[in-house]
Amino acid sequence: MATPYDTLPPAAFWRSGVAEAGPFNLSGLVQPRFAVTRDLTVATAGSCFAQHVGRALRGAGLSVLDVEPAPPGLDGPQAYGFNLYSGRYGNIYTCRQLHQLLHDTATATLRPEAVWHRDGRPHDALRPGIEPGGFASLHEMRALRAFHLNRLRDLFTRTQLFVFTLGLTEAWVDATTGTVFPTAPGVIADPPQGQQVTFRTFTFAECLADLTAAHALLRRFNPAMRLLLSVSPVPLTATASGAHVLTATTASKATLRAVVADFLRDRPEVDYVPSYEIITNPAARGRFFAPNLRSVTPEGVDLVMAQFLHAHALAPLPPIAPPAPLPETEQDPLICEEALAEAFQP
Repeated sequence: MATPYDTLPPAAFWRSGVAEAGPFNLSGLVQPRFAVTRDLTVATAGSCFAQHVGRALRGAGLSVLDVEPAPPGLDGPQAYGFNLYSGRYGNIYTCRQLHQLLHDTATATLRPEAVWHRDGRPHDALRPGIEPGGFASLHEMRALRAFHLNRLRDLFTRTQLFVFTLGLTEAWVDATTGTVFPTAPGVIADPPQGQQVTFRTFTFAECLADLTAAHALLRRFNPAMRLLLSVSPVPLTATASGAHVLTATTASKATLRAVVADFLRDRPEVDYVPSYEIITNPAARGRFFAPNLRSVTPEGVDLVMAQFLHAHALAPLPPIAPPAPLPETEQDPLICEEALAEAFQP
């Protein structure tokens, strides 16, 4: 009797698609919904892993925009938020943070509650890493934030492909205004006395709603803009949720991956790069993580981008050694009806 599995390709089965393929030969993992070409204007944003993505796209010859370049002669520009992304907005960890930034850009909102201090100097709590020692004055900080939002309006109007890496579901939020911050109080600067900043874990529904609203704002800047999403494979550094950091990380990444899967439906102008899957693939046996089990190695980043660029005919895949065959005696001691499907693999 025929089954739905009889004619499926090798990529549809775990044994041939993952275990026997190994980490470097994941055929068919990237299936483009639209073409990415070198003549597109690209903007990048997201959590820390997005910095790798931006560098790789530039290296492949794509036109990655930067509307706030570092001033000439600045030593260590990355420490001041330059040369990281297409704008000087620093890391954007959550869908809420992205939605907030796009709203503020569209409305020129400066958010006076986002002024924190350290050693008597003001810090922009929405971009706490751009001036490590703080600003000389509140006037300077607000002027530079207004300039930043003005440059972002130009960025989003010109962008044809917006590349965003989702990182976290945990955040710190102003209890009165709802403003979300990228760092906890006290990490880089301190909120004013009386400001209540609370810990928050965004739900699936909230993340999906924020991503949907952010997408609508991007398309308002440029109706032809396309969106390329990925989920960061980098675990949480720490969690204030009360859970173990491992379960908190798993919950966060699972939520974000599910959000992306839902968001992709009926949106042909949105695509996904499976960076999370490539790096955490069990066949890799952890080789794409540094000894701290958190930082992604250059080898892992290169593999993610090679898979993506090859799928878009922007670069060839490096030569792959044949994977070692699995032992025929391999057995799974668990009772798992789902595993019976493998028997029908062509």
